[in-house]
Amino acid sequence: MGFSGNPKTEWLPNPGGCNRDMKLLEDFWFDDPKGRRWLAPKNSVVNGASIPQALWSTVGSPYTDNYRRASIVHDVACNDLAVRRDDADEMFYYACLDGGCSLLQAKMLYAGVRIGAWACIGGLQLMAVPIVGQLYRLPSQHTNDEYSGPRISDSELRW
Repeated sequence: MGFSGNPKTEWLPNPGGCNRDMKLLEDFWFDDPKGRRWLAPKNSVVNGASIPQALWSTVGSPYTDNYRRASIVHDVACNDLAVRRDDADEMFYYACLDGGCSLLQAKMLYAGVRIGAWACIGGLQLMAVPIVGQLYRLPSQHTNDEYSGPRISDSELRW
């Protein structure tokens, strides 16, 4: 399990808009606990963690803290039609842990991306959460029919 290293990126200018977009200059990936490789290919454009600006002083901003590498592979996975959003969100949880987030921080960030999946009403994310009750459940609390990726052990679920 782990990241391929540190991502090589360049900032993309966005005159008159938000200047958060970055382009990957080489492939970057995360291998999850089951060995699935989550690839963010060279030339992918990402925009950091989607944290509302009002929460930046408490949670962190898009490109800070130990979740920033996880946000890269999560951004790419969420824009891939072949990837289920809940699979991408669970990968994000494990990537946050691997990136150095505490268990509590990873759980809070996971809850944030699940709520974000539900709240998005445009583009590819309209179909993100078919059952609202799934929002508050941690990754290991999903049934096998709902998720095919790695699982969190019961001992990891203790806050």
